[in-house]
Amino acid sequence: MTIRDRGVRTRALPPLGGDAPGLLLAALGVAAALAVHQAVPAVPKLTAAVVLGMAAAHLPGLRPVVRGVARPGLSTAGRRLMRLGIVLLGLKLGLGDVVGLGWATVAMVIAVVAATFAGTIWLGRRLGLPGDQPLLVATGYSICGASAIGAVSQAAGSEEEDVAASVALVTLCGTLAIAVLPLLHQPLGLGEAEFGRWVGASVHDVGQVVATAQTGGAGALREAVLVKLMRVVLLAPLVAGVAVAVRRSRRGATATVGKRPPIVPLFVAGFLAMIVLRTTGVLPERALTLAGDAQELLLAAALFGLGSAVHLPTLLRTGGRIALLGLASWVMVAGVSYAGVLITT
Repeated sequence: MTIRDRGVRTRALPPLGGDAPGLLLAALGVAAALAVHQAVPAVPKLTAAVVLGMAAAHLPGLRPVVRGVARPGLSTAGRRLMRLGIVLLGLKLGLGDVVGLGWATVAMVIAVVAATFAGTIWLGRRLGLPGDQPLLVATGYSICGASAIGAVSQAAGSEEEDVAASVALVTLCGTLAIAVLPLLHQPLGLGEAEFGRWVGASVHDVGQVVATAQTGGAGALREAVLVKLMRVVLLAPLVAGVAVAVRRSRRGATATVGKRPPIVPLFVAGFLAMIVLRTTGVLPERALTLAGDAQELLLAAALFGLGSAVHLPTLLRTGGRIALLGLASWVMVAGVSYAGVLITT
């Protein structure tokens, strides 16, 4: 594009395009989420990021930007930054931590994840939810909230709208758990350690687990984090299983369908490699702290991008059914994990 000034022909600067506007908006969203968390510590950073992304998508002044020039970068944040965040999530885990839980607790966690995952998918199909919504909701409730939804959606090639709706639902229920579960601590007759295990086995996001379990004391917090991280370990085999199912569904398809996904996606291999690296003990505590901070920032940017893809009119059309699925899955994971804690105590 050119302009003329006093008879001199000059070339105008190209407009800012590509991913840059969306990534810049995501960075501003992360800064706003950090400010919200600083002002109200009870609101986790990742929850704030999702809500702010949804707000940006519907504010009259920002809506044209979010749906226009910023859309490519926001979609990139929701995909690629999510993958990087999941890789770094592996540094929170050590094989020794999982073994230290004891085989009874490990078996309980596996049973909770399997029952919640299978039950949620079955109910979601019965309710007639579209696309990958049953799969994604099941993943979020059974494993680790929005991070798990992002990982499985990459392997399944899910539509952005399905991912956004599932993230919004699991984030809402996880946030409600912060207020509801502590009220049930004493009525359910749970000790400090038992309450922590229940929270770790039933609450979705790691940050939400910490916020909920800390109300029960230091012992509850430790047990909750260990059980929660055990659930995170199960993310890798779940994603691999989804990838295998997708490969089988595409077997025999023409080349126009696209390349089949790998059985173990690269970011899942990176996640497992980070677990091994953490287990070796070669990384200093400072490096682990910095990696943890980077992981939160990456996931916050990714969740802001996913939140900005939520279209409330579309969500409301299936809102009753997906809300029912979310409520049922929430009750399911809480009930099965409570029974598991009682059995293994």
